[in-house]
Formats: sequence, structure tokens, C-alpha cells
Amino acid sequence: MRQTTLLAGGQLAGRYGWHARVWAGWRSTADRTASEQGGNRPMFNTARLQIVLEIARHGTIVAAAERLQLSPSAVSHQLATLEQEAGVALVDRGPRSLRLTAAGQRLADYAQQIVDLMSAARDELSVHGEGRRGLLRIGFFATAGTELLPRALSSFTRDHPQVELALILGQPHELLPRLHQGELDLVVVFDHPLSPAQESPYAKVEPLMVDPQLVVLPADHPLARRRRLRLGDLAAEPWITTLGVQGGVSVLELAARAEGFPPRIRCRSDHYEVVLGLVRAGVGVALVPSLGLRNPGGVAVRRLAHAKLYRDIGVALRPGNPNPVVGRFVERLSDAAVTLSQELSERWGPASRSTAAPQRRSSATAARSAPGANAAITA
Repeated sequence: MRQTTLLAGGQLAGRYGWHARVWAGWRSTADRTASEQGGNRPMFNTARLQIVLEIARHGTIVAAAERLQLSPSAVSHQLATLEQEAGVALVDRGPRSLRLTAAGQRLADYAQQIVDLMSAARDELSVHGEGRRGLLRIGFFATAGTELLPRALSSFTRDHPQVELALILGQPHELLPRLHQGELDLVVVFDHPLSPAQESPYAKVEPLMVDPQLVVLPADHPLARRRRLRLGDLAAEPWITTLGVQGGVSVLELAARAEGFPPRIRCRSDHYEVVLGLVRAGVGVALVPSLGLRNPGGVAVRRLAHAKLYRDIGVALRPGNPNPVVGRFVERLSDAAVTLSQELSERWGPASRSTAAPQRRSSATAARSAPGANAAITA
């Protein structure tokens, strides 16, 4: 049986944490409230219930007093007060013995249940406070859900099996308001230097990694023989691009305008598997972020010599969020981002921009909800 001690007012003490000074005021808040409201049956003081429980355990007032670090007279006084409150005798006093009455034994049984419930509550809250149990609500964009997020979740769920997960797929500009409203604990987001996000006062972004935009060509394309290309080398090619930002203008179109040519677009799709399939069929060429290249067979993937064709990937957090699970998961997400960045660099060659995490910003990455602001970049 767990040896947990009840303190006045419903607090818990460990087996050896009892101090006599706790007993200086015997009336709990519940007692006073009931009396002030004129109740004839006030709530029992938990400290007095402890006396009954210790008498049931040890059989004498002296033993109970020693266990509680009180004098026998103090225990006798509080026992008498409890009997008066209960309106029934709790002990049968003999000349040399003391035993609980049937009512006293029932009260001792209830006292044990209270001890067990309070101990369970303490343990439960301790587990929650340590981040080993709870609920974690994660928002993420599509390509973060192909490698980055699954790697972090694999490590996290293995070590935190009692944490419930709620995973919400969407664009950053759709998910960030839900973070602000407390519906999400964190959002994996991205930002693009060609379409920078508006700063937001309600989210803090922790940087994770840099996701380079790569050019994808049919495997037999003449330019596929070159290791690195410039965007201008592809000015005459037909393009497969995304639905776009700024009222339908994609990242490709923004970059091409800066290079001085309007791209010839054959198709727009926000699904990179569709984009890769069309490129594989020879319909055109495309820009695809490295996180979107899960199945690049049958196409040629090349780096572009361009200073602004990349995405900053980060995790947006709500300042003041009391959920202790968040910090533990962000650690796993950061570790996964470091490993994935290294693998992407080995897979596709070093990026034109360092794959080290960008500087932390106090803005909600890719938050574009204000009137006239940019729409979301394809995930």
C-alpha cells in the first residue's frame, strides 16, 4: 500500500514529509466555506481523516501520533473533533485498547481512497509536467510531411508513447491563425526570399533548415549533361510550375522576371508528383524544392546558380504556450532537420545558400493573411 500522507487543505506529503507545524490550523478552506454558508455538515478536514487512517493502520493513538509526528493529546483532540463533525463514534475506547467502529472503518476506507486518488493525481500531473504525457497538435505543409516531420515523429513517439498527436495538414497561411487561437501547438512553416512573409506579433519562428529549389528536366534533355545551370539557360523551355503567389504568380515567374524573361508555362500544379510525372513525360521543365523530390527517377535534377531560389523551413511557436510537450518535440524536429539537410546536400550537391539554419526571426513565416498580402507558396 502506498504510504502517502494527507495534509490539511488537500495537499500531499511524502512518507517522511510531515511537519507538526502544518497542524497549527486545523480548519480547511472547505470547512470554513461550509460554516460561512450555514451548512450543518462541513467537509471533513483531510488532516483529520489522516488520523483515522493511521489508527486503522497502527491500532493505537500513540502509534498514530508517532507516525504523524504529533503528540497523543493532539491526535485525541482532533479525533474527538472529527467524531463531533461526523455525528457518530469512530472508535471504541477500551481501558487498554482502541479499535475503530464500523463507521470508523468505513471512514478509514474512504480516507485511503482519497489518499490513492490524490497520489494518482500527483503522479499524473507530474508526468504531464515532464512532457511524458499530454496532447501535441502539429500543423504542417505537404512536403514537410514527406521526410522532415516523419523522422521527427518516429523518434518522438518511440520515446513518448503516451503523448497523443493531432496532425493537421495545410498551408502556413491557413494554419498560423489556428496557432494564434490556441488550436495548434506548433506549425512547420516555410518562407521564400522572392516572396518574404509578413512579420507577425503572435508567432515566434525557430529556424530548422534551408530547402533549395532545384531544376528538374527530362532525363534525355540536352542540358541534363551539365552539373549546374542558370535560370536563363532555360528561358526558351516550356515550364511546369505551381499555382503561384501574388495573385497567381509563382516563384518561377518571380525569378524569371528578375532574369529578364517571361517563362512559357504549359501547366500549373501544386502536386509535385504531378509535376515530376509531366517532366518525366517530356512536357516541360520545372522548379521543385528538394523536400518535394521523393521519387525523382526518370528525370535529371540539377542545381541552379541563383541566390534566392530556396525556402527557409522553420517551426512557428506561440509565445507563452504552457504545453511542456512542445519543447521536447521541437528538439527532435531540429535534430531531424540537421540530419536531413546533410543528406540533401550529399544527394544533390552543396546548396548555393548555406544549409545552416537561418537566423531566428520573430515573425510567422509565410503568414499572408492581411488584405492584399501574398497568397501561400506551394508546399
